[in-house]
Amino acid sequence: MLKGKRGLVVGVANADSIAFGCAAKLRAFGADIALTYLNDKARSHVEPLARQIDATLILPLDVTQPGQIKAVFESIREAWGSIDFVIHSIAFAPKDDLHGRIMDCSQTGFLQAMQVSCHSFLEMAHHAEPLMNPGGALITMSYYGADKVVNNYNLMGPVKAALESSVRYLAKELGDSGVRVFAVSPGPLRTRAASGIAHFDELIDMAVARAPSHRLVDIAEVGRSVAFLVGGGASGMTGDVIYVDAGLHHMA
Repeated sequence: MLKGKRGLVVGVANADSIAFGCAAKLRAFGADIALTYLNDKARSHVEPLARQIDATLILPLDVTQPGQIKAVFESIREAWGSIDFVIHSIAFAPKDDLHGRIMDCSQTGFLQAMQVSCHSFLEMAHHAEPLMNPGGALITMSYYGADKVVNNYNLMGPVKAALESSVRYLAKELGDSGVRVFAVSPGPLRTRAASGIAHFDELIDMAVARAPSHRLVDIAEVGRSVAFLVGGGASGMTGDVIYVDAGLHHMA
């Protein structure tokens, strides 16, 4: 389904990462994959996964470091010349700011959360634009807490809301180029990043109790949804938030 397409997946930390679920499914459907790793410590975890899916490129990327996003896309331009998709699956907030009330968060913590979780997607779109083939897709990861108040999600709620709004504006700006933009909103998953949310087990229990099918989704299901959005089947869609949460977002 995706043979001949090439794309970047950002955010793989380990085999349980949503980003790895996406990369594995995109590769299984035939796409060539470039992966990134945060730092030397993370590289030892990411490289075996890159070999597992036969990733073409593995590149360093810390979005808080000036010039690193640009360098990743320059490496992709040199290796491939063009690109068909970017999967952005990174988010961060300092623990003290995340665990407190949003009215008490520090300016530094708020700006850092916005930079890593939202602005980095805009910056990737900026550098990807000249490389994107018509029909390409930019996809980021959101969460139900962008739209509704979720206990203990706190600072990340407004940050993800900004991210979802950015998706809509990017979809408008890139529409004439034939590039589509989406946010995928999985239900709660037991990833390393999610474990930073206070009382995360309670969030998991709530999701299982309230979802129509009384279960969690897994990273493979998220990956298959992303593969659909990247492929031609979603050619008539852009600017949408796609929920992959076993129906949880429908429940009052």
